[in-house]
Amino acid sequence: MELLILPLILGLVMLILPSGWCKLVGGLGSLASLGIASYHLMGFDPLTQVVMSSSIDKMAFGLTLNFGYDSLGLVMIMLTNAIIPLILLSNWNRELAGNKLFTALVFFMQLGLLGVFTAQDGIMFYIFWEFTLLPIFLILYWFGAKENNKVLFKFFIYTLVGSLAMLLSFIALGINAQSFAYQDLVNVQLSQKMACWVMSGFLLAFAIKIPLFPFHTWQPATYTSSPMAGTMLLSALMLKMALYGMMKWMLPLTSEGIEVMKWPVIILGAIGIVYGAVIAIKQNDIKTLFAFASISHLGLIAAGIMVFNTAAWSGAIIQIINHSLISIGLFLAADILEKRTGTRKLDELGGIAKIAPRFGFWFAAIVFAALSIPFSAGFIGEFILIKELFSFHVLIGILAVSSLILGAVYMLRSYQLSMFGPPKLTSFQDLTWNETAVFVVLSISILIIGLFSTYIIDYTAPAIRVLTAITPTN
Repeated sequence: MELLILPLILGLVMLILPSGWCKLVGGLGSLASLGIASYHLMGFDPLTQVVMSSSIDKMAFGLTLNFGYDSLGLVMIMLTNAIIPLILLSNWNRELAGNKLFTALVFFMQLGLLGVFTAQDGIMFYIFWEFTLLPIFLILYWFGAKENNKVLFKFFIYTLVGSLAMLLSFIALGINAQSFAYQDLVNVQLSQKMACWVMSGFLLAFAIKIPLFPFHTWQPATYTSSPMAGTMLLSALMLKMALYGMMKWMLPLTSEGIEVMKWPVIILGAIGIVYGAVIAIKQNDIKTLFAFASISHLGLIAAGIMVFNTAAWSGAIIQIINHSLISIGLFLAADILEKRTGTRKLDELGGIAKIAPRFGFWFAAIVFAALSIPFSAGFIGEFILIKELFSFHVLIGILAVSSLILGAVYMLRSYQLSMFGPPKLTSFQDLTWNETAVFVVLSISILIIGLFSTYIIDYTAPAIRVLTAITPTN
């Protein structure tokens, strides 16, 4: 339970702490959370199905207070607790870093995310899923662009409707199971028709949050109008709840409907791959470009998850981690450009690599990682996903491959227009120490994961085998 308690304490402490101590205490607190997650990661036997950290089975209306994790959940916990310090470090030299309300909301967001990844009860999962909406909404509202109220309203309504649909699905399963405990929900026997309806409720919530085409319309404007930390929380962590939810909850609980629902979701994912990439190519705003690029990459992951086999899920896990790391780097680069130049428009930038060589180098490192070059995490993750989608259907595989070609176009275009060409600025401050540290950590992490991805695949394999082995006959 210390995984949940520490972010809660840190969030409350931030509210009463003097602003001068905010950065230091917040940074050390986030590292303490990372240390605790690392301790759990190293002490966990992957062959153990679920380790329960807290379990109260007898509550009213079939509710349970069960929290724990398997190897899949523990990887997501580790990812969350590794990303939070990077987000705080990215903001170290910015005004937000000294804002105790902002830092408190980041820790409350961390609390909600960890609750999602440790919940072993359907209603607890839903409660923490909904809880994450509050801190991210307040971050976007208080610290985002002042004219983004319409954008925020759309984001709130979209996610709320999806969440209510998921709640109805949990209630339908809970009535049959007379309990909301995870294993009791898995054991519920559904007709194929009923399973499809229940899966549709989950799918709506997860498709909006990913976002999966055509439920993506809230995302580009929200990312663009958000402060850097808000965009990082959304892209690197919050949408990963949905991908995790598909693997841990949606497909195992409604396995009777997989064969019916598989094709529609994979087709939507494939459309999102091409659509997001094509729209990204046409963007002049570099932050919006990265937002549409995210839609393309996430369409590939979602399609791979729906293939529903161990290999595809292993590729999905690697790509989930890779996408989170790359998102931090790309949106940090976009924010640096905006803060230093006052614009995000590519046609107003140029020649920056010549006057800020450190930024030019590390931005290039993240761009090449986003292109999934060999030895990077993206190379392994995308290779596995594309291979499995080709095995599923050749046409889907071809659409998946297009992400590599189109991705090279929009990523290299964004770098070329902003970094090369005649200088349009007389001065540009190069990277500060904290920005350099973030880029270095991201680049090294992406390389290490690419070289040693088999360790992650082997670590999560027992949990993935259990989840993908759940069939209508269980």
